Amino acid sequence: QVQLVESGGGLAQAGGSLRLSCAASGRTFNGYTMGWFRQAPGKAREFVAAINWSASNTYYAGSVKGRFTISRDNAKNTMYLQMNSLKPEDTAVYYCAADSSPLIWRGPDSSSHRSYNYWGQGTQVTVSS
Repeated sequence: QVQLVESGGGLAQAGGSLRLSCAASGRTFNGYTMGWFRQAPGKAREFVAAINWSASNTYYAGSVKGRFTISRDNAKNTMYLQMNSLKPEDTAVYYCAADSSPLIWRGPDSSSHRSYNYWGQGTQVTVSS
């Protein structure tokens, strides 16, 4: 089992920045692809970004590419999402997720929620205009 806990959400103004963290515990974190998803009120959960176990591969949704950066620190069992140039449409609950298949990079399929077995509880991000 892997437990995931998000933090770093809050209120930001449009054009501002926030950094989210996802702390993993319970099992080794190092071998898993990790991802960020978000869900706005009344909308389906959508993919934001993914990173493979060694951080050598990343994949982003088109809506955040160039503004958000996903990273991880395996020594700290923590994944990050640096969010810059925030827009009101980035307002959502942000979730981190872990793919329990070790050392697998699914490429564009990492954008599917079906690729992930473990989920955090989410952290709210609100961007005001």
